[in-house]
Amino acid sequence: MTRTPSTDRWGIDATWLDALDEEHEVAQATIDRLREVIGEPPEDLEDRAPIVARPGDVLEVDEAEVTLEDGSTRHVDGELPEDFPLGYHWLQAPGGPRRRLVVSPGRCWLPADRAWGWAVQLYATRSRASWGIGDLADLRAVRELAAGQGAGFVLVNPLHAVAPTPQQEASPYLPATRRFRNPVYLRVEEVPGADRVDVGSGTDLSDGDLIDRDAVWARKREALRRVFDATGRDEPAFPDWWWHQGQKLQDWATWCALADVHGPDWHTWPDELRDPRGEAVGRFVAEHERDVAFHAWLQWCLSLQLERATEGMTVIQDLPIGVAGGGADAWTWQGVLAQGPTVGAPPDEFNSSGQDWGSPPLVPWRLRAADYEPFVESIRATMAGAGGLRIDHVMGLFRLWWVPAGGGAVDGAYVRYPAEDLLDIVALESHRAQAVVVGEDLGTVEEGVREALAEHGILSYRLLWFEDDDPAEWPEAAMAAVTTHDLPTVAGLWTGADLEEQRQYGTGTDEELERGRETLLGRLPGLKKKAKPDKAVKRAHELLAQAPSLLLSATLDDALAVERRPNVPGTTDRPNWSLPLPVPVEELAGHELLGKVARVLADGVAATTGPEEDAIGEQAGGEARTGS
Repeated sequence: MTRTPSTDRWGIDATWLDALDEEHEVAQATIDRLREVIGEPPEDLEDRAPIVARPGDVLEVDEAEVTLEDGSTRHVDGELPEDFPLGYHWLQAPGGPRRRLVVSPGRCWLPADRAWGWAVQLYATRSRASWGIGDLADLRAVRELAAGQGAGFVLVNPLHAVAPTPQQEASPYLPATRRFRNPVYLRVEEVPGADRVDVGSGTDLSDGDLIDRDAVWARKREALRRVFDATGRDEPAFPDWWWHQGQKLQDWATWCALADVHGPDWHTWPDELRDPRGEAVGRFVAEHERDVAFHAWLQWCLSLQLERATEGMTVIQDLPIGVAGGGADAWTWQGVLAQGPTVGAPPDEFNSSGQDWGSPPLVPWRLRAADYEPFVESIRATMAGAGGLRIDHVMGLFRLWWVPAGGGAVDGAYVRYPAEDLLDIVALESHRAQAVVVGEDLGTVEEGVREALAEHGILSYRLLWFEDDDPAEWPEAAMAAVTTHDLPTVAGLWTGADLEEQRQYGTGTDEELERGRETLLGRLPGLKKKAKPDKAVKRAHELLAQAPSLLLSATLDDALAVERRPNVPGTTDRPNWSLPLPVPVEELAGHELLGKVARVLADGVAATTGPEEDAIGEQAGGEARTGS
């Protein structure tokens, strides 16, 4: 764990710097409350916590026997040989406890060539065959379109699952789990066995102006259950796949079946069902065997459809900063998550009240005591089968702003995490999956964070809306973009529609909002005031194309000149995450502005990719995925 002079042994920082480098002291009452929640780590923690190292490193023990992942053993004497296998092993020193030994390459895998790609809010990307929401067949169609345009990747919103209950969580950033995917994204007609059952239709669900997740899930769930009941147990590949997923899938499917009966928050369940390993849960599973199997079968169907959707191209999936406190991961790992506090952000120049994102934080010492397994499983599952990972609020690997229960974000404090270990684990998983990793390092970034990310081969994230420097001066080791789901679209900014919507929802004073818009407009030089939105969109991406960054990303929202952004932070009565794109997937290829944006970025990548290997390419190692 990184320690600063103001950090106590619980990992709590007594002071913090705001965006203006002004120091603030944390109230003693906050520190006392967080210490109580974090608790005293056991005295022998340092003797049994995992050792995270690299080949050639000096170890914390003089000599030990190491049981490798393949079951073979190696003797180590004070340090790891340079040829020591990467992976998750077990170390046994004489007279000491058995400890996990994580051996990492220290750097993430990187593709050899620069590329551009589309950023996609999948739920919004509907085709004429969609049942009210974009699905994995639509992702496949977008991937095929992107490949035909010469793109090298697609960046997609978090696809993680929420509770299977009638009221669906809209935000992709507050899932019930970071290990399994949301069955609302299934194309019903393409699940195994659907051709033998009357699944009906749900295309009428796309008639509305907004995405109605509750209605979509109700229709899809009913159809999917009909297919499962008729054919699910007849699929010979499913039981074997389920068995190989192990306890983690059993826990997820069990939680889903329990949530169907008792609701989506495990804290409200009968006491005897709150222990995942308790006898009452075992009896429930025995009595609801088919319901548990249904939820496991949904994940099998998702794995098949995701494999088809991503075939031949890197699809960068987004990892949220946390999970819902009442969800499956929180139920499974309730001894590792803090009970009460939530994570967020301190007050800054954009939000004087700070932010509370609603997810319970992992307790740093408990995470170490759990051999980092909750973190490992979340990273691995989100990378799986797609070739890329974007870590939301990557600064959270270093420190997180904890908001005490009952308090506001202004009452919080930073808690430190074992960043070096976590970064090395990301690097190991990236190396194994051949997956590029992007760290979302926007906002207030403390000194040393970006340097540490670069050392580990994690790409920075640079936005036209945030950067004062000319795009041509942006770093090579980065993903570059114009905007994100939380910021104005180009058309919304240019027309003033985004400003008016912010006024409507009271996200700032008129003076603050006007000043913010003028700042962003200043990043679009060379346009006449009366220029049409399409020209502003093209100009923004011409500027983006000048960046030498490894990856260039454009949103479908911008390419279609959409004025409303997917999400306005801090609003609760706006239909965030529920705005469909105005153009169906079938018409994207023929859309004039989208084609112009694709050509601008393709030309930009081609113009700055020469025959000589740059520093990034030299560090990449391994073969790039097809299309990247």
